[in-house]
Amino acid sequence: MDMLVTDNDSEVTEFILGGLSNHPKSQIALYCTLVMVYLITFLGNSLITVVVRFDGRLHTPMYFFQSNISFLDICYSSNSIPFLLFNGLRDYPTISYTSSYAQMAIALFLGMTEYVLLALMAYDRFLAISNPLCYTIIINNQVCIQLAMVTWASAFLLTIIPVIAFPAHFCGHNTINHFICEFQALLKLVCSETPVRLILGLVISIFTLPVPFTFILIFYTRIVVAVLRIRSAEARLKAFSTCGSHLTVVTVFYGTAIYMYLKPQSKESLEEDKVFSIFYGVVTPMLNPLIYTLRNKDVKNAIRKIIGKKEYQK
Repeated sequence: MDMLVTDNDSEVTEFILGGLSNHPKSQIALYCTLVMVYLITFLGNSLITVVVRFDGRLHTPMYFFQSNISFLDICYSSNSIPFLLFNGLRDYPTISYTSSYAQMAIALFLGMTEYVLLALMAYDRFLAISNPLCYTIIINNQVCIQLAMVTWASAFLLTIIPVIAFPAHFCGHNTINHFICEFQALLKLVCSETPVRLILGLVISIFTLPVPFTFILIFYTRIVVAVLRIRSAEARLKAFSTCGSHLTVVTVFYGTAIYMYLKPQSKESLEEDKVFSIFYGVVTPMLNPLIYTLRNKDVKNAIRKIIGKKEYQK
């Protein structure tokens, strides 16, 4: 993958990125905003990962998967935001052909992993509410680790297929009207509506969005049925509250992703895609730790406990 050949037989060794904005004042504001967003994303998700790791009260399946998602969000934002900030200091941001494929593959891998993890968290909530007596037996530490390993491995395999089959024949130019090497942006440079392009879009769309999202809908339908069978109104409210943070994250994450990847693709929708890419790849990883900490008493108490220990040691 050291070079690609365009339809005019010229060798291309790098792509030129269009960036976020062509207005200098907007670029400065966006640059400062991205720095703040990345710091919040990195520190917030790191805090959740550390708290879940060292607080014994959070050693449960729900927090185990939550810490996996926090780690994923750190990696996902680190794959794009530092690169975007670096390119913001350059007049003509470029990326090598090999690096563009690597960035695209990493983003696909992490995104697919998060889709499946969110479905696993829905399954975890379903078991906890519908079968609380056998919950700890069914979903023990060993099962959690096995499920996480299968998730990461399956996402890796699903990433390899489209990356290997990705067409290396582009239409005479190497300018990507995007701020990163996003899969849809690269596909728009491919010559004509080739079967390969359609197959790639279909594979990614089916396995990364409808399949796990369908499982989430099924599990939450069964959760609603199980909760409605509970006689106590207080117990029903408590059961629903345990799903609040996860439902919020699913709504934000899948809502933007479904619009981005399942809407009809055209070469005219590039600017709109940039806006949704920012929200999907930059804003959402920042919102996750805020949603989980603000809506979760256990996490907030664990954070206070860690802070209290540090103040006591001083």
